[in-house]
Amino acid sequence: MEQQLRTILAEVGGLKRPVEGLSLNDDLFAAGLTSFATVGVMLAIEDAFDVAIPDALLTRATFRSIASLQAAIAPLVVTNRAA
Repeated sequence: MEQQLRTILAEVGGLKRPVEGLSLNDDLFAAGLTSFATVGVMLAIEDAFDVAIPDALLTRATFRSIASLQAAIAPLVVTNRAA
């Protein structure tokens, strides 16, 4: 999951820093992620993981880091696979 998220961020995140150089907890907004770019990241995540991100997770905190994205998406992926 981490590598897929890094690929998505590299492709559509518009980051000013290379994704490979970011730790799991680095602030993506400090690395250049904008609120506009989060929409593209969200859509790419939904497509890549075949999930729908609920409105309650569409917060700055969810998109703050790779770790926070993983924490938010992992339950959705597990639930989707169980269905």
